[in-house]
Amino acid sequence: MSVTTHRVGIIMNGVTGRMGTNQHLMRSIVAIIKQGGVQLSPSEVIMPDPVLVGRNPAKLEKLAELAGVSKVTTDLDAALADPDNTVYFDAQTTLRRYEAVKKAIEAGKHIYCEKPSSHSAETAYELYQLAKKAGVKHGVVQDKLWLPGLMKLQTLRETGFFGEILSVRGEFGYWVFAGDPVAPQRPSWNYRKEDGGGIIIDMLCHWRYVLDNLFGEVKALTCLGATHIKRRRDEQGRWFDCTADDAAYATFQLEGGIVAHMNSSWCVRVRRDDLLVLQVDGARGTAVAGLRDCWIQPYGATPRPVWNPDIESPINYFDDWQKLPNQQSYDNAFKAEWELFLRHVVKDEPFRWNLLEGAKGVQMAELGMKSWRERRWVEVPPLEP
Repeated sequence: MSVTTHRVGIIMNGVTGRMGTNQHLMRSIVAIIKQGGVQLSPSEVIMPDPVLVGRNPAKLEKLAELAGVSKVTTDLDAALADPDNTVYFDAQTTLRRYEAVKKAIEAGKHIYCEKPSSHSAETAYELYQLAKKAGVKHGVVQDKLWLPGLMKLQTLRETGFFGEILSVRGEFGYWVFAGDPVAPQRPSWNYRKEDGGGIIIDMLCHWRYVLDNLFGEVKALTCLGATHIKRRRDEQGRWFDCTADDAAYATFQLEGGIVAHMNSSWCVRVRRDDLLVLQVDGARGTAVAGLRDCWIQPYGATPRPVWNPDIESPINYFDDWQKLPNQQSYDNAFKAEWELFLRHVVKDEPFRWNLLEGAKGVQMAELGMKSWRERRWVEVPPLEP
């Protein structure tokens, strides 16, 4: 039986960085190639053909050897001019994204990019409008929707487990070392506002699509940011002053009256089930999800505590929870969305996580900064599709 192979040339810009290398190149595109492509049917597949683009030739060559990729270049314009390359992917630092994505749209390439999709809500929305006008397909990374724990939450909601959802409580973060003396595990630009860093611009983009997709559209928010750690070491071991926020404490009002609160911090030590934990309380039951696992407590199995701090609690509050089984296999979250986007490009299958959704994330980050600056609640105005 002959097999039809749809080759998709993908310009991958900025994948020498930590996220670009690990999640997008190695665990997504290379993994797809190694599995034989995206299987559309027994006789039809999509096969990615990546071109690695960056500013450092040595890094590119080393990464290409690691990934088994033959095409590398430091000339983005040449890669965009090649008609064999039909998709442009951007994993650069945020401040470099707008100009490169705009140039790729003008070159007629389909767009897929990391979040934040741009450095401001205005330019992020402009990219959406440009892509729409150009008639190119476009998508933004919204990886957390494909985490097993969050997919289990979605299933619980679809089956009516919660009844009326009352509130969502989220805790995200871990201790990022400052280099005193333990080496940092995140890039130093994350802690410099002038380089596009900050946890509000990073994480409120995530919380926008998580809340919108799983629980209800965000209508208003209040946010308090902080720069808890004042000095850190960079990649060369030099101390620098931190100018970006490294923690954010935000409360959201969702459609339907749901209240959500999300703590995000790179200055917190973890004593919870996972680096991200979401607790969803409903009138008929509660669920607590980490990155992969999810525990539930229905109304009928809820203990009846009585407040008495003078004695040891007779209830172990971890005992009355049931761990959900894995009812399906779960792929890498980034890879799962990549496959959906490639199917969208080749077969025009629906893909709703586009540059408009990316602009909504940047909008919420900006509103979070505005709330912090003005110390008040702010409404979230709709963006026109």
